[in-house]
Amino acid sequence: MYSREQASQLRQAFWTAFGQYIAPHLSSDGERINWSNYKTGLKHVYFRMQAEKKSAFIGIEITHPDIAIQELFFEQFTELKNLLHEYLGEEWVWAPLTTNSEGRTVSRIYKDLPDVSVFNKDDWPALISFFKPRIIALDDFWSGAKYSFDDLRE
Repeated sequence: MYSREQASQLRQAFWTAFGQYIAPHLSSDGERINWSNYKTGLKHVYFRMQAEKKSAFIGIEITHPDIAIQELFFEQFTELKNLLHEYLGEEWVWAPLTTNSEGRTVSRIYKDLPDVSVFNKDDWPALISFFKPRIIALDDFWSGAKYSFDDLRE
């Protein structure tokens, strides 16, 4: 078992390694980007990557505090579902209203990777291989799809 500080250091080391590995890859728009902290440019819409003790996930998370507006965002993504899956090359899980680890109601579109641990350095290649193509595909998708959300901007 790791102390809180050791766990934090291992997580930070993983994300640093991931960032260095993916840094040479430019965004769809040809720009340098912080892949580990991807900015969608749309308030309350995030591309999240999370690696934990027993699994990892990557996804789109909608966190708008107004549930009705959150549902509108999710519906807009639903309209783009086939396009998203085409970019990803796989189908993801669609969870319209769920609770995150802080107890907030969010909507998610995500893919899990079970049976890996960020605390096991032997799993890091699998984690990087899981995250890299998917975050790049999300960026490719978002490069054109973000304009579909212009009416929902605050």
